[in-house]
Amino acid sequence: MTPGFRLEQYTLKRPKEVLLVRALVAGEADEVVIFRGFSSSLVRPTAFDPDVPVLPEGADIQSIDILEGPYTPEHPRYLQSGLSWPQMVSVLESVGV
Repeated sequence: MTPGFRLEQYTLKRPKEVLLVRALVAGEADEVVIFRGFSSSLVRPTAFDPDVPVLPEGADIQSIDILEGPYTPEHPRYLQSGLSWPQMVSVLESVGV
Protein backbone atom coordinates (compact mmCIF):
# COMPACT_ATOMS: atom_id res chain seq x y z
CA MET A 1 0.00 0.00 0.00
CA THR A 2 1.59 3.31 -1.10
CA PRO A 3 1.83 6.25 1.30
CA GLY A 4 -0.54 8.29 -0.89
CA PHE A 5 -3.15 5.53 -0.83
CA ARG A 6 -2.85 5.19 2.95
CA LEU A 7 -3.33 8.94 3.38
CA GLU A 8 -6.42 8.85 1.14
CA GLN A 9 -7.82 5.97 3.22
CA TYR A 10 -7.22 7.99 6.39
CA THR A 11 -9.34 10.85 5.05
CA LEU A 12 -12.14 8.42 4.24
CA LYS A 13 -12.14 7.38 7.91
CA ARG A 14 -11.82 11.01 9.04
CA PRO A 15 -14.02 12.90 6.54
CA LYS A 16 -13.91 16.16 8.52
CA GLU A 17 -10.14 16.35 8.23
CA VAL A 18 -7.90 17.53 5.41
CA LEU A 19 -4.28 16.57 4.92
CA LEU A 20 -1.78 19.02 3.45
CA VAL A 21 1.28 17.06 2.35
CA ARG A 22 4.58 18.64 1.36
CA ALA A 23 6.71 16.25 -0.67
CA LEU A 24 9.43 15.96 -3.27
CA VAL A 25 8.12 14.24 -6.39
CA ALA A 26 10.82 13.40 -8.93
CA GLY A 27 13.06 15.91 -7.14
CA GLU A 28 10.54 18.77 -7.37
CA ALA A 29 8.64 20.32 -4.47
CA ASP A 30 4.92 19.63 -4.41
CA GLU A 31 2.02 20.32 -2.07
CA VAL A 32 -0.89 17.89 -2.12
CA VAL A 33 -4.27 18.30 -0.48
CA ILE A 34 -6.08 15.08 0.45
CA PHE A 35 -9.76 15.20 1.40
CA ARG A 36 -12.38 12.44 1.57
CA GLY A 37 -10.21 9.96 -0.30
CA PHE A 38 -9.10 12.23 -3.14
CA SER A 39 -5.72 13.86 -3.73
CA SER A 40 -5.01 17.03 -5.64
CA SER A 41 -1.71 18.80 -6.25
CA LEU A 42 -1.55 22.51 -5.54
CA VAL A 43 1.62 22.83 -7.64
CA ARG A 44 1.43 20.38 -10.56
CA PRO A 45 -1.43 19.36 -12.85
CA THR A 46 -3.53 16.57 -11.35
CA ALA A 47 -4.56 13.74 -13.69
CA PHE A 48 -8.29 13.31 -14.32
CA ASP A 49 -7.87 9.56 -13.81
CA PRO A 50 -8.19 8.83 -10.06
CA ASP A 51 -6.08 5.67 -10.56
CA VAL A 52 -3.02 7.83 -11.34
CA PRO A 53 -1.44 8.54 -7.94
CA VAL A 54 -0.76 12.17 -7.12
CA LEU A 55 1.86 11.01 -4.61
CA PRO A 56 3.72 8.26 -6.47
CA GLU A 57 5.56 5.40 -4.74
CA GLY A 58 8.93 7.22 -4.75
CA ALA A 59 7.65 10.52 -3.35
CA ASP A 60 9.72 11.85 -0.44
CA ILE A 61 7.21 13.13 2.11
CA GLN A 62 8.68 16.12 3.93
CA SER A 63 5.82 17.03 6.28
CA ILE A 64 2.09 16.57 6.80
CA ASP A 65 -0.42 18.95 8.34
CA ILE A 66 -3.81 17.78 9.56
CA LEU A 67 -6.44 20.48 9.21
CA GLU A 68 -10.10 20.83 9.98
CA GLY A 69 -12.13 20.64 6.78
CA PRO A 70 -13.11 22.18 4.57
CA TYR A 71 -9.69 23.58 3.63
CA THR A 72 -9.56 27.31 3.09
CA PRO A 73 -6.07 28.58 2.22
CA GLU A 74 -6.87 32.04 3.62
CA HIS A 75 -7.91 30.70 7.04
CA PRO A 76 -6.53 27.20 7.61
CA ARG A 77 -7.54 25.54 10.90
CA TYR A 78 -4.63 23.34 11.96
CA LEU A 79 -5.24 20.34 14.21
CA GLN A 80 -1.60 19.17 13.93
CA SER A 81 1.23 20.53 11.83
CA GLY A 82 4.67 19.54 10.66
CA LEU A 83 4.25 15.79 11.17
CA SER A 84 7.02 13.63 9.74
CA TRP A 85 6.15 10.46 7.83
CA PRO A 86 7.02 8.22 10.84
CA GLN A 87 4.78 10.38 13.07
CA MET A 88 1.95 10.14 10.51
CA VAL A 89 2.37 6.37 10.31
CA SER A 90 1.50 6.25 14.04
CA VAL A 91 -1.63 8.31 13.35
CA LEU A 92 -2.56 6.03 10.44
CA GLU A 93 -2.10 2.92 12.54
CA SER A 94 -4.26 4.38 15.32
CA VAL A 95 -7.23 4.46 12.91
CA GLY A 96 -6.45 1.12 11.27
CA VAL A 97 -4.91 2.29 8.01
